[in-house]
Amino acid sequence: MGKKGKDYIIFALDVPNFAEARKYIRDLSEHVAMFKVGLELFVCSGPEVVHYVKKQGKAGIFLDLKLYDIPATVSRTMKIIADMGVDLATVHCGESEDILSAAVSGSKGKVGVLAVTVLTSITENDILSAGFEKKFISDPGLLVLQRAQKAKQSGCAGVICSGLEVKAIKKNFGNDFLAVTPGIRPECEHIGNDDQHRITTPSQAVQSGSDYLVIGRPIRDAGNPIEAAKSIAREIETAV
Repeated sequence: MGKKGKDYIIFALDVPNFAEARKYIRDLSEHVAMFKVGLELFVCSGPEVVHYVKKQGKAGIFLDLKLYDIPATVSRTMKIIADMGVDLATVHCGESEDILSAAVSGSKGKVGVLAVTVLTSITENDILSAGFEKKFISDPGLLVLQRAQKAKQSGCAGVICSGLEVKAIKKNFGNDFLAVTPGIRPECEHIGNDDQHRITTPSQAVQSGSDYLVIGRPIRDAGNPIEAAKSIAREIETAV
């Protein structure tokens, strides 16, 4: 049996406290595949929120802390994450493959390590000011592919990338290499003041090969988050 629409959705718990997160977890556990716990919530609530999601028993956990430190520290931290029962966890794909390899080693095969390639909020001007080669400025997708190659070689389960790069990721690294896509905006949503730049709709991302879609604001800020999640799931099912 194929994946249902909801099986693609990772709901981003980008909220400031555990009390607010609990409400979304209770309401959406049956309507999403996983919950993303990011820096803001984890700094506030720590492992407590992870344990709460696991207690509900209906959705997985994507711990999005984007680890970036010396390899020894990353390895030790990933060991702790692995013992928490997390399904997916992120590490930044920076200058050194040793950091990625350390994260994979620390995971002990218990958690899928995802390398963050280029944030979906990053623009060509950001890449220019960071001093990258001209080829990456004109085509950020090349930088994503270069970093994905490092992630693959290091044993990562996949990468975080925008929907614009998913086809190339799958073509170059295979369907088993996970592509988890943020910067998702439903077809019906009006795009206004937004800090995401490299965005796609759920249907575009899934048709390109995305394995999971990280979706926050379109569900969280809806008048009825449950109905919003169901609507996005239907849009995904139409695409697949």
